[in-house]
Amino acid sequence: MTSLQLIGMVHIGPLPGSPRYRPPLSRVVERAVDDASTLERAGFDAVLVENYGDAPYFADDVPDITVASMTRVAAATRMAVNVPVGVNVLRNDGVAALSIAAACEAHFVRVNVLSGVMYTDQGLIEGRAAQMARLRATLSPKIEILADLFVKHATPPPGMRIEEAAADLWHRAMSDGLILSGPATGRPTDPELVDRVRAAVPEARILVGSGVTHRRIAGLVGRVDGIIVGTATKEKGEIHRPVDAARAARIVRAARG
Repeated sequence: MTSLQLIGMVHIGPLPGSPRYRPPLSRVVERAVDDASTLERAGFDAVLVENYGDAPYFADDVPDITVASMTRVAAATRMAVNVPVGVNVLRNDGVAALSIAAACEAHFVRVNVLSGVMYTDQGLIEGRAAQMARLRATLSPKIEILADLFVKHATPPPGMRIEEAAADLWHRAMSDGLILSGPATGRPTDPELVDRVRAAVPEARILVGSGVTHRRIAGLVGRVDGIIVGTATKEKGEIHRPVDAARAARIVRAARG
């Protein structure tokens, strides 16, 4: 890549069926579209819609109403912006994400656990790389799969080294990018882990997926291929607030240097 790819997070509000949902759904859709449009105007290269407001999350296999609602949000976002749109269905319903992306002609999906297993607050989550690869081939081979490596809010199995997990994700699970994040939402990624993964799979596309601020970007340029930014773009740096145009533009300026 010739430059650092910037992916902005669109944290969707609580959807129908989740405990914090407050109708109408049209208001949730409007907020998501507004956030995506603000990120595009600021200069972000892509946006990623995610059902962040649906906590507590199902481990996988989310309800049908979640899939239907997210499809509506993703479709509206796809129509509103000209940059690539991605889909992440929390906690780990990659099949739903891929299905939504195919239906909306989105460009990529994010999967928290694509291969192996992770111990999470939703219990043990197992990767479904084989099913994902076959479904993508059937629905839309052009959709990219970005896979988290030792995803946040989770613990890897005892003895599993990040280098081995990275090699499995890249060479065996058919991921198109590896996402490294900190231990929790908004927490910075350990630079040492980035270097270890780069050494293990030097040909891989590596992204940082949490804790990025305009001050931390300089340390990532030249080390990773992309960054996913959420909290730092929001009003007052608070994740539940709307995207702030000035904060989003500051991230872009720091990345473009």
